[in-house]
Amino acid sequence: MNAENFGSSERLVTAAYVRQGAQGRRAHELRLRALLEQGKCPEDGWDESTIELFLHELAIMDSNNFLGNCGVGEREGRVASGLVARRHYRLIHGIGRSGDISAVQPKAAGSSLLNKLTNSVVLDIIKLAGVRTVTNCFVVPMATGMSLTLCFLTLRHKRPKAKYIIWPRIDQKSCFKSMITAGFEPVVIENVLEGDELRTDIEAVEAKIKALGAENILCVHSTTSCFAPRVPDRLEELAVICANYDIPHIVNNAYGVQSSKCMHLIQQGARVGRIDAFVQSLDKNFMVPVGGAIIAGFNESFIQEISKMYPGRASASPSLDVLITLLSLGASGYKQLLKERKEMFFYLSSELKKLADIHNERLLDTPHNPISLAMSLKNLDENNDAAVTQLGSMLFTRQVSGARVVPCGSVQTVNNYTFKGFMSHANDYPCAYLNAASAIGIKKQDVDVFLKRLDKCLKTSRKEAKKEKSVNEISNSNASTEQLED
Repeated sequence: MNAENFGSSERLVTAAYVRQGAQGRRAHELRLRALLEQGKCPEDGWDESTIELFLHELAIMDSNNFLGNCGVGEREGRVASGLVARRHYRLIHGIGRSGDISAVQPKAAGSSLLNKLTNSVVLDIIKLAGVRTVTNCFVVPMATGMSLTLCFLTLRHKRPKAKYIIWPRIDQKSCFKSMITAGFEPVVIENVLEGDELRTDIEAVEAKIKALGAENILCVHSTTSCFAPRVPDRLEELAVICANYDIPHIVNNAYGVQSSKCMHLIQQGARVGRIDAFVQSLDKNFMVPVGGAIIAGFNESFIQEISKMYPGRASASPSLDVLITLLSLGASGYKQLLKERKEMFFYLSSELKKLADIHNERLLDTPHNPISLAMSLKNLDENNDAAVTQLGSMLFTRQVSGARVVPCGSVQTVNNYTFKGFMSHANDYPCAYLNAASAIGIKKQDVDVFLKRLDKCLKTSRKEAKKEKSVNEISNSNASTEQLED
């Protein structure tokens, strides 16, 4: 409805009522105008009617929704199912063009505008979360691992002689395979144990750079968010080393946007040294479906190079999901979620420590990890080698998801590289343990129910271990008696 149509409506409905309706429409339009002019996340979240109005306005700018459109190409935004069309708000053309995921599509002005606005709003949120000097970012419809691969492939053209990637160890298959998939050889730097924490071995990193030669190294691939007792890498020291040796630096910031500490590390690393790009997951930081990531950095032209490396058009679904979410929350709503997550971290830490004390275990001291916690399972492990993994199964069958049990001495081969002590980020961590994380969106009820069920599982495991020990003692005693009789 435009001014002319509202004027025509006055012939059918009382003019005063029509003008009131026009003012109501105007309130929606003012929000849209502010978004288009500023390109920032609104301070206060929008209601669903405003968001849907906006999305419908975008959709009718795409050629597949033109009245009387005649398409004779191979990609004309045709969708067989009306349900699928509605699921995507009829934004069917996706984002980007064959040569650049950030490029504008001539026949999809609405989808192109969606793409540009999403990248702009996300950039604003990254600044709000703590990386204030970031200059550019874009949403890519791939999860974190493949997004890291895209960064490595872009660097290949800048460093054609390079074949190695320096990688402080973190036991997560996707980030390891991201380097293999890009065609490079990961050089694993083992962590050093400081108290309970596993930290970056800076001296080993620099020694390996000298041994291999800086020109043969594609980049340093560091990590922020991770499972305790591993803690975020020493980003500032790594950034300085990268600057001194002129080596690119890519940061895996998978679920670090929700942590002010992780974002501060990235900001400081870029200030004192070199960080070329940092990659974060959409679902882990913004509570949207899996399948998207944000690639961001401090050099606008390099981030543009990465976007141009993406081959072909891309799905708009991740961009659409995160834009809807951020418009719903607003900047104030997202900041509130970050505040609640931090509060829940301290609550989880306090309550998990109490439970650990009751069961003669302890909460591992990992002050540099702002998201993940670890509780020892030393007594459980000593009683029965299989008891640790059994605890994980018990928790899962009792509908506790996300808790992670890590036994000692697990060995796993990933792409011909054998990791000893796999999942513990070290060859021989001193004890088995259980992980729990305070991630964005967690509620007090989640923590309370988890602790209650964990307590029950630990008690059950202890009873079963005692029973098995008693049976073994009886069996051994009978065996000894038979030997004496013989």
